[in-house]
Amino acid sequence: MLASRVLRFRTSLPSLSSAAAARTTTTTTTTTASNSRHVLKAIYAAEREEGMGATVRRSLGTIQQHHDDPFLLLDEFWVGSRGGFPDHPHRGFETVTYLFKGQMQHEDFAGHKGTIGAGDLQWMTAGRGVVHCEMPVSAVVARSKNQSAGATGTGTGAGDKTSTSSSPIPKPSQDPESTHGLQLWVNLSHNDKRCDPAYQDLRDDQIPRAHPQDGVVVKVIAGEAHGIKSKVYTRTPTMYLDYRMQRNQVVEQAVPEDYSGFVYMLSGKAYFGGEDGREGRGITATTDNDEVKDMDQDKDGKNKPIDLSKNHAFINTNPSIPFKGLPHQALILSRDDGTTHLRIETKHDEEAHFVVLLGKPLKEPIVMDRLFVMNSKEETQQAYQDFRERKNGFERAKEWQSTIAPKGYRLKF
Repeated sequence: MLASRVLRFRTSLPSLSSAAAARTTTTTTTTTASNSRHVLKAIYAAEREEGMGATVRRSLGTIQQHHDDPFLLLDEFWVGSRGGFPDHPHRGFETVTYLFKGQMQHEDFAGHKGTIGAGDLQWMTAGRGVVHCEMPVSAVVARSKNQSAGATGTGTGAGDKTSTSSSPIPKPSQDPESTHGLQLWVNLSHNDKRCDPAYQDLRDDQIPRAHPQDGVVVKVIAGEAHGIKSKVYTRTPTMYLDYRMQRNQVVEQAVPEDYSGFVYMLSGKAYFGGEDGREGRGITATTDNDEVKDMDQDKDGKNKPIDLSKNHAFINTNPSIPFKGLPHQALILSRDDGTTHLRIETKHDEEAHFVVLLGKPLKEPIVMDRLFVMNSKEETQQAYQDFRERKNGFERAKEWQSTIAPKGYRLKF
C-alpha cells in the first residue's frame, strides 16, 4: 500500500501523549498481575483518500499515534473498480493484508503473482527491498474491458480516468462492489531489515479458528489463542486475532507479559479491561444514534461533539472501568504492568467484530519515511538512493512495470 501521507518521524521508543503517559504511570503502580490490561487511549480513524481512488481509515501512522512498537501502521481500506495501489517500493518491514470482501491481485518485480479473496491473508516481508503492485480484481477487469472496447472502436479506450460515463462514482467506502480489508505494517529488527523478500499466503480455510465458548469465534491469523496456533511464521513475534463475539459474552485473551499492542474495532460495540461487573464508559460515550462524542464538557455542561471527518484521540481517565470500543477506533492497550490477559465483554445490545494485535517490542530506533522504515536517517536516505539507482536489492526494478496497474503511472520521489 502506498501510504503516501504516512508521517515522517524519528523516535526511539513508543510514544503516548504526555497526558496518557502521566495517567499510565499512575495506574501502573496500582495494577496487579491478576487484573486485565486496560485501554490507555482510543484513536478514532476518519476516512481519507489514499493511493489511486482508495479510501482508508488510518489509526496507526498518524500524529495521534505514530506507532505502537512493533506495529507501524494500520489502515482499514476500501478500493473500488477505479482504484488501487500501483507500483511502489518498500524496505525494512512487513505488510500484512487481510481481506473481508472482494479480491486483490498482487504482482512484484521478482515475478511473484497471486490473488487473495475474502477471508484470505497475505504476509509480505519486504526485507532488503521489493517493488510491487496491489490492485483489486474489479479494477483489473474494468481496465481490460475498457482497453478491449477501445481496440474495437466501441468505447473511449482511454481507461478509467477519461471514461465518458455520466453515472456518479460512489466513494469506495460506500460502494457495495468495493474491496474491503486491513493492511498492517510490522517492523523488522535491524538484523532482519536486510533479509530477502518473502511471502506467506493463506486462504480463509487454511486459517485456524478457536471456539473458546458458544458465541465467540477467533481466527488465529498469527500467534496463538485459546490453545490454537497459527501457521504463519513471524520474524517479529506477533499475535493477530480476528474476534467475532455475539451478545452477552465475556472472554479472556491470554497476553504475553512482554507484548504490547492494540485492538481495532470493525463493527459493533465491546468493552475492554476493567473490573468484572462494572458498567464502562471511559472517556467516550454514544448518543442514541451512536455518534461518537467527547466526554469533555463545554461551559454549558454539554458534551462537545467531535468532527468525524478528522482523526481524534481520547484519553482513558478511568482505567479501572471497562472501556467501550466503537467502530473505527484503535484502542491502545497498557503495557509493562504485569498483566497477562485482556478481558473482553459484549452486552445485550450489540455484537462485535474486532482484531487484537499484539507483538514483542523491538525497542530499536525507528525512522519512517513514507515507504521505507529503518533505524537511522542515513539508512532511509540510502534506501531512497538505492531505489533511484536500482541497486542493493532494487536491481530488478530497472526495467519492470506491473501488468495489472494503469499504464504510465509512476510514483514520484
